[in-house]
Amino acid sequence: MISASFDRFLYRDSLIHRLDARVKVSVTLLFILSNALLPDGAWPAFLLAGLLVAAVGMLAHFSVWFAIKRSFVALPFALAAVTVLFTIPGRPLLTIPLGSWQPIITDAGFLRFTSILVRSWLSVQMAILLTAVTPFPDLIHALRHLRAPQPIVTIISFMYRYLYVLVDEAGRLMRAREARSARLSQKGGGALAWRARVVGHMAGQLFLRSYERSGRVYQAMLARGYRGHLLTMNPHVLARVDWFALFISGLWLTVVQLTGFIFRF
Repeated sequence: MISASFDRFLYRDSLIHRLDARVKVSVTLLFILSNALLPDGAWPAFLLAGLLVAAVGMLAHFSVWFAIKRSFVALPFALAAVTVLFTIPGRPLLTIPLGSWQPIITDAGFLRFTSILVRSWLSVQMAILLTAVTPFPDLIHALRHLRAPQPIVTIISFMYRYLYVLVDEAGRLMRAREARSARLSQKGGGALAWRARVVGHMAGQLFLRSYERSGRVYQAMLARGYRGHLLTMNPHVLARVDWFALFISGLWLTVVQLTGFIFRF
């Protein structure tokens, strides 16, 4: 049986969890934008940004390593910027002998590459904390209240909902296959081509069944009053603590920007 949970929300009785979703989404977007605007080598500013991430995690009653451990999965994607090591002009640091081609790592390229890694790593940590302290329906409502394009919000909400439909249909196919397959041992038989053909048939059936079921789900949603947006029990009223958290976060990010442009490398 296949089961999956795509919602990374972890409930804690904390101040961060009780904040309005619009505040949390706004702070996260401002944090990512602030990291993108920092100059290369602004290590004191990066340290202040990391302290903000750590403070949010502690106030949310998460361990110090909660976001750090989960953020390493995104670092390989940042390696796409490895070419800047060799393409940015600067003082040579290291020459890599590769036959007739000898790429040279420069100091400016190394500085740019490490800055990109730090920016990406901190931004992913803040995004992880956002999904951990905010239920998915509240995230969707926050995007809608923040005037995000309605088609994008609708696509995200339906993608999330229909992932469960896809997983459920895959589970049905797996159970049907096991019920119709008599095996004398735990090791399956058949040649590689035969297994590939079976997997291809199952993938096609999964697409057709998911497509048909998604249509039935959508018709059921319309029959129950769906009008283009998800409903939530959150009243979405900004309290004083929400405004205070937004002010403190904005002030901290302003200090980060000033620090980055004053004490850059």
